[in-house]
Order: sequence, then C-alpha cells, then structure tokens
Amino acid sequence: MSDRTDTHDKQWLTNLELTLHHEFQAQTARLTQLTADTGDPAQAHTNAALIAATRQSLDQISGALRRLTAGGYGSCEKCGTEIPRERLEILPHARFCVPCQQKQNR
Repeated sequence: MSDRTDTHDKQWLTNLELTLHHEFQAQTARLTQLTADTGDPAQAHTNAALIAATRQSLDQISGALRRLTAGGYGSCEKCGTEIPRERLEILPHARFCVPCQQKQNR
C-alpha cells in the first residue's frame, strides 16, 4: 500500500471516528429527552419503542468505536474478511460482511 493510500485510509478512519462520537452524543441526548417523563400516558408506548431503538443505536455505535480502538474495525466478526468501505460508509457500525450478514438474518 502506498503512503498516500495509507494516509487517506487513516484520515478516513479519523473522520469516521469523529462522526461516530458525534452520533453517539446526539443519540445520548435523544435518549435523555425520551426518558424524561412527559406525564402523557398516550406517549408511553411510542416512547418505549423509540427508547429501545435509541439504545440499540447507542450499542451499535459503541461497538464500532470499540472495534476502532482495538484495531478490528472493518473486519467481519464471523469470517474475518475485510468489509468493503462502501458498506462501512453506509452502515458504519457493520459487524459482518454482506454474505455473513445474510446468513445471520436467516
């Protein structure tokens, strides 16, 4: 790999990490708002679903940040192959390559 490609990859990972941290902060703020008691029983069911989705998002973002720190980001957790950058740009918290994700969903 050339120095230029290596520098580009490092910059991409740095930008990704900043984006993930920003998204984590935004989701944390959203969770705080959702868990504030509005006193409206009609909102309770809707809020419960939104809270669950926000917690799942926070878990996924945390996992991606852990993999970045540990050096395992971008490798499929099932087969170990490299996850294509295009997939990671769309789904930065992806843990599996497409074939393994498809098997996981079955």
